[in-house]
Amino acid sequence: MAENNAAQHGAGDLILIGWREWVSLPGLSSTPIKAKIDTGAKTSALHAFFIEPYEANGVRMVKFLFHPIQRDTDTVVECHTPVVDQRMVRDSGGHQEMRYVVKSGFMFGGLQFDAEITLTDRDSMVFRMLLGRNVLANRFLVQSSASFLLGGTKKSPPRKVRGILPVQHLDIG
Repeated sequence: MAENNAAQHGAGDLILIGWREWVSLPGLSSTPIKAKIDTGAKTSALHAFFIEPYEANGVRMVKFLFHPIQRDTDTVVECHTPVVDQRMVRDSGGHQEMRYVVKSGFMFGGLQFDAEITLTDRDSMVFRMLLGRNVLANRFLVQSSASFLLGGTKKSPPRKVRGILPVQHLDIG
């Protein structure tokens, strides 16, 4: 019988996170974004509206606006970034949508890395960002019954969850 022990499955170097966490996208916004962890999503998604493609010096670019703060439509960030791709994406309701894909720097869980993000209108959704498997794989282990294990926007100590202490603590505020 196989044991369900994360350490025995090579998860010893993974950072424990909750089902929602704060993430920073320094290339796009100085405001941290509350993100929902979505292990069912292949690629991460960011709330964006007024998405306008254009070309600059032979490079495909996209301009978009987004609200980085949950339930706050007054705070708006304007972004200009290169387009990596356009892909057909199926949402959790089974609807297909053509989305622009951009690459952004991430600061999350004490790590800094680049990853792809699809742009979509998430205005009717609670979370402005979903973190998909492209960000999570080989970096993070999700504790689905916990939230904000990496800290919040205010200084708070890391929480112990069933005997497992998060590897890193991220103070954003």
